[in-house]
Amino acid sequence: MCKEAVVLPPMSWGIQYIDIEGCDCDRGFSTNEQTAGLFYVLQNEAGRRMNSPSRRHLKATAVSAGSFVLFGVVTGLLPNPIYVRMVPRTVLDYLFLALTAGFLGFYTLQRTTRASTDEKTATASAVLGFLAFGCPICNAFLLALFSSSALMTYFNPLRPLLGVVSVILFVGLLYARSQRTCTSCEVTSQQSKTH
Repeated sequence: MCKEAVVLPPMSWGIQYIDIEGCDCDRGFSTNEQTAGLFYVLQNEAGRRMNSPSRRHLKATAVSAGSFVLFGVVTGLLPNPIYVRMVPRTVLDYLFLALTAGFLGFYTLQRTTRASTDEKTATASAVLGFLAFGCPICNAFLLALFSSSALMTYFNPLRPLLGVVSVILFVGLLYARSQRTCTSCEVTSQQSKTH
């Protein structure tokens, strides 16, 4: 009889070996195969734990609150002694800050393990949102490219438009992700049915 490693229930870390009938017992596993198998088992177990609904919601809430505070402090929307905002705060600035932080939280909640082009869309939306509620003449990068008068004359009036584009991109991204089927969920449910 050969033995095969299987994952123990989520509350225990380790490997349990079960006997498999009809297995070629003479075949040994190389160290690389053993390491890869153990890594897969541990990664699968860690992925299962992180994808539990309560942890996902906690992570999404932390991302949303953290980005709200970080972006708010860096742009001066949340008054602080470190950063002084040189442009008056408006209701739209706070609205776009809250929407960007909220969308980042929802994006984190919907996040899947497979890589896709969603990362680029989310990054572009976050950058556009940041430019929408940020101080245009306080941004060193923009100030290095353009003069402060050019930023206030041409860029400042476009900030609400950038915010709207950011919101549209985020809404479209979240809608598209919610309409997709979860292939990793289907694979996991099929595997649990066969075992």
